[in-house]
Amino acid sequence: MNDPWRDQKPTALIILADGTVFRGQGFGATGTVAGEVCFNTAMTGYQEVLTDPSYASQIITFTFPHIGNVGTNDDDIETVNAAAAIGAVGAIVRMPITTPSNYRALAGLSEWMASRQIIGVSGVDTRALTNHIRENGMPNAVIAHDPSGNFDVETLKSKATAWHGIDGTDLVPGVTAAQRFDWRSGTWDWDANGFETMGDDALPHHVVAIDYGVKRNILRLLVNAGCRVTVVPATTDADTILGLEPDGVFLSNGPGDPAATGEYAVPTIKAIIDSGIPTFGICLGHQMLGLALGGQTMKMHQGHHGANHPVMDHTTDKVEIVSMNHGFAVDPATLPSTVKQTHVSLFDGTNCGLEVSDKPVFSVQHHPEASPGPMDSHYLFDRFVGLIKEHKKAA
Repeated sequence: MNDPWRDQKPTALIILADGTVFRGQGFGATGTVAGEVCFNTAMTGYQEVLTDPSYASQIITFTFPHIGNVGTNDDDIETVNAAAAIGAVGAIVRMPITTPSNYRALAGLSEWMASRQIIGVSGVDTRALTNHIRENGMPNAVIAHDPSGNFDVETLKSKATAWHGIDGTDLVPGVTAAQRFDWRSGTWDWDANGFETMGDDALPHHVVAIDYGVKRNILRLLVNAGCRVTVVPATTDADTILGLEPDGVFLSNGPGDPAATGEYAVPTIKAIIDSGIPTFGICLGHQMLGLALGGQTMKMHQGHHGANHPVMDHTTDKVEIVSMNHGFAVDPATLPSTVKQTHVSLFDGTNCGLEVSDKPVFSVQHHPEASPGPMDSHYLFDRFVGLIKEHKKAA
């Protein structure tokens, strides 16, 4: 039986730094880009995944075979600036992209990816690529799309080998806000058929969110929890943040090596901790909080990327199914005795949460805002507001 993909001339290649080549059919943007290849096990939410700023400089292999079926829209974008081409640089899928079938679709996935400079490859044996990552770790690679199918493979291999990689790289400058702004939009209101905008009179708590690559739905859930949010660029110093008189400080998700971003972020976080203001971190914010508390971070073999990860919350003795996206982790063995490990991954035992015993400070590695994924961890936003209320009472 003929395989229609084998009968076609490849119009896209994935070249791993070790020389391994995967061939397929290109879609989305044309051209060549280097990145780190990871795999994501989510069955839904490909648009949220591709626009998550934490995926900057990464090429995503989707293990679910059917990607693109429901098209794309303007509401499922996770970058705060919806027009900015921030997020993953490439996508690898098994099945060809089909015409979308969904009442919310405004554009097909290929067209939308082209507008955001994301290169796609279909027709790839994603199981083989996923197994390669599991056995060898997340590789540096080049993804290339040329509709004519003309490639200089040796040159592409050289580019893949020469790419500097994510380890040791600060990627936050490419995703953080250029200037301070306010956020007042909550989650989707089905009655209003839109995202609910809240007035300040309905938001009693002021939170400053440090933007290392923050996702929209994190800001929405902070608003839902009663917070009027001021978002500040990643390099904002502690004096400026404290001068805004926040009731709480949020440390956002983001891409890259936390140790590299921590060169300028950790001193700010330390000063905020010392101030006694309630502080909550997610993902990169969690990792850099760990650094600020005296711990260390480490590069993971294959990372955690998906919407079906089991995590144990030792503060409640409950197992949550969560959304995850990270390639670095806090090493719990390096944390001081004043820091408690609150959450752990039930896949591999890596750290997924911490809290400070004598300060209103906590964080999680996973994404409680979901997008995509389950909502098991939404309570963490209420926990943050609970600390804010206690702190305001004691003031």
